[in-house]
Amino acid sequence: MKVAFIGLGTMGYPMAGHLCRAGHSVSVFNRSVEKAQKWSAEFGVDASETIAEAVVDAEVVAVCLGADEDVRAVLCGKHGVFDSMQVNGIVVDHSTTSAGLARDMAEAAQERQLYFIDAPVSGGQAGAEKGCLTVMAGGDSTAFNAIEPILAAYATRFQLLGPAGSGQLAKMVNQICIAGLLQGLAEGVHFGEQAGLDMPAVIDVISGGAAQSWQMDNRAKTMLANEFDFGFAVDWMRKDIGYVLDEARKRKINLPVTALVDQFYTQVQNLGGGRKDTSSLLLALQSSRPDQCDGKV
Repeated sequence: MKVAFIGLGTMGYPMAGHLCRAGHSVSVFNRSVEKAQKWSAEFGVDASETIAEAVVDAEVVAVCLGADEDVRAVLCGKHGVFDSMQVNGIVVDHSTTSAGLARDMAEAAQERQLYFIDAPVSGGQAGAEKGCLTVMAGGDSTAFNAIEPILAAYATRFQLLGPAGSGQLAKMVNQICIAGLLQGLAEGVHFGEQAGLDMPAVIDVISGGAAQSWQMDNRAKTMLANEFDFGFAVDWMRKDIGYVLDEARKRKINLPVTALVDQFYTQVQNLGGGRKDTSSLLLALQSSRPDQCDGKV
């Protein structure tokens, strides 16, 4: 299948690579020419100079971008994806956006005799590199069935959850759960350290019980080592939580813990930790103790 991939960031770079390894005919475009050239050298595929060049013959166009405005510009802009794709083509958006944006893009695609699937991913950089992401999708079932071989190149779980926007709503559920888990883990680690416990030993034993989680398995050790210069950045998490809280307000849904964790992430940003991993919530707790943090990270 001929696939175009737009956006070679932390997630998109390895995802596009998996498509090549799976035997698909792949074209790519990235705003950063240097990043595109690096990908091209690694995978032996020439990067396109424009979006139109990348997508003109593609049956499927996958995009993995930053936020609503980025997706709208790439898809709806002059000489963008919608202007340049062949009729009946399928656009798969792996970005995390608002559900409203997904519904708008699905409507715009339909007007051009195209299909749009909102398909945000979960699993982080490690999941993208290992090809074991989870994909939550919304859109047309026939189009979704057609792209399953594409998704299988970099995801081990993928499911259509309803009409356009459903994938983004499911990603909001994902982020709500992650936010609460990380704050709980940060507080547990902080409490244990201040109580003088051997926290590596504590984590080792409680990870075999009901407290176990992906976050504990993959972030506790680095939190204990105060290592946060990797992973999914706080700035991006706050962007995602912003979409969650906006949607919750529209639907009159109360999310008190998520709103509180968002404030804690603001504290991490104010400490200079916007680009640090989301597990850096621990730093906000440490900053309240002058003996542990000098106010900068």
